[in-house]
Formats: sequence, structure tokens, C-alpha cells
Amino acid sequence: MTEEVVTDIAELNLPFNRHATVKNVEFNGGLNMLRLTLREGRRFTIVDLDQNSAARLGALMVRWSEVSGENPQNEKGA
Repeated sequence: MTEEVVTDIAELNLPFNRHATVKNVEFNGGLNMLRLTLREGRRFTIVDLDQNSAARLGALMVRWSEVSGENPQNEKGA
């Protein structure tokens, strides 16, 4: 059986009554994965990301937020 050491990183309340948690999961042998858990009502989606996948996903989300028009830094006069 694989032993995991789970460390909480963040919890987020999302639009439309959804919730996300972000955790570091360290497996035997020192492998670290970023665990993203999305909760929508009673449904859960759990995704474990390696370092490269987490970096790519994070960069995509930042890029999207910069061009979406909902980022306060993109508002005129800011």
C-alpha cells in the first residue's frame, strides 16, 4: 500500500456554489503531485498534476485572466 503525506495549500470558494481545494501529495520515494479537487454539489473531480502539468495549467489560467476582461488590472483607468 502506498503511503501519502498530504499537505493543504489552499481552499477556494468558486462561482455558482462550487469549491476547490489544492494540496501537495508526497508519495513514497519522494514523488510530489499537486492534487486539485473540485466539488460541485455532491460530485467531486480529483486531478493529480505533476510539476510540468501544474506549471502549464497555471500559466494558461494566468494568461486567460489577463485577457478575459474580468481582471481588475485590465479595467480602463487602472
